[in-house]
Amino acid sequence: MTMETDAEKHINSENLKKNRIQVSNTKKPLFFYVNLAKRYLQQNTEIVLSALGMAITTVVTIAEILKNSGFATEKKILTSTVGMKDEAKGRLVQKARIEIVLEKGEKFETLMNPSPAVVQEATENGKVENKQ
Repeated sequence: MTMETDAEKHINSENLKKNRIQVSNTKKPLFFYVNLAKRYLQQNTEIVLSALGMAITTVVTIAEILKNSGFATEKKILTSTVGMKDEAKGRLVQKARIEIVLEKGEKFETLMNPSPAVVQEATENGKVENKQ
């Protein structure tokens, strides 16, 4: 059995904060979170998408978009309930929570930085508009 020192716990919690995206279904549009996750994956080998309650469906959709487009692969899914105080009623309410851990997909680098030949071919086929 290994015991983590306080310093190791602090470093691990800092890493979790750096690669954690807490999703809300009311504050930002869906593709804000998709693009944010891509940027986080550029800087980290894995990210954690987290949500409570009604935002769970949004997190699952974000994860599926990233997986189906080849940017990420699913590593782990954690579910739990969290006790939160309901401000209106003044009592403790249980909320569902999900955390989806994603890691970089095999094609991540090529999808983020396509070679000039691929961009040229897509442009010639009319799939990409030249913006000048």
